[in-house]
Amino acid sequence: MAVRLRLRRRRPHDPDRTMTVFEHLGELRRRLIICVAALMIGAVVGWFLFGPVFRLLTDGYCAYIKAHPNLSPVRGQCRLAYLSILEPFLLKVKLVTFIGFAFALPVILFQLWRFVTPGLTTRERRYTWPFVLSALALFVLGGWFGWVTLPRALNFLLGFAGQQRLFAVLSIAKYVSFVLLLILAFGASFEFPLVLIALTLVGILSSQKLRKWRRQAILFIAIFAAVITPSQDWFTMTAMMVPLIVFYELSILVTRLLKK
Repeated sequence: MAVRLRLRRRRPHDPDRTMTVFEHLGELRRRLIICVAALMIGAVVGWFLFGPVFRLLTDGYCAYIKAHPNLSPVRGQCRLAYLSILEPFLLKVKLVTFIGFAFALPVILFQLWRFVTPGLTTRERRYTWPFVLSALALFVLGGWFGWVTLPRALNFLLGFAGQQRLFAVLSIAKYVSFVLLLILAFGASFEFPLVLIALTLVGILSSQKLRKWRRQAILFIAIFAAVITPSQDWFTMTAMMVPLIVFYELSILVTRLLKK
């Protein structure tokens, strides 16, 4: 019995062993608990950073109102309204959760990769840190792209209200949700090349298939950019399409270097 228990305890540590369904579920549960704990710790930090982040997110709108004072209900002043008693509280919870996610993202990416690695070879598991760092860098780069396109999106959308008899009374929760969605959309879309490379590592895709499906991929990217961008203006969609097409070509190059 002692020998059996010892072997049973050591079995999950065998990196080359095929895991059972229950072991996969147990592993998934453990990874999810770690991710949730990291998110909660990040949210605690985000609670104290709410003020600076909130001012940063609203700076774009305030800059637009400063350039178009006729659209402000209090002429020339930046004001965002809340439409319910709970809206300021829910806004803080939403923004704090977003900040917590940003801090927890390295841990989440690491746990995601470690959950996938049992299906990879020992050599492929060496890509853990390159994967985590690349995913983090791409998400930050995508979020920055979204932030850069925000003024153009505001100019496009609010520009339709450029009449003298109109002024903007925006819900603060909806405005912040719009900005966060834009940043998350760009951040998530910039993970596209890592998804392609991961699918090649597990044998679903190959460099030959990627080259063969290039035209369909460009069409898919165009539709994806049109759907996922909350502003849906031509500048924002183009800003997302061009990097994704470049990433697709780079993915073909990387998969060829990996001999996949």
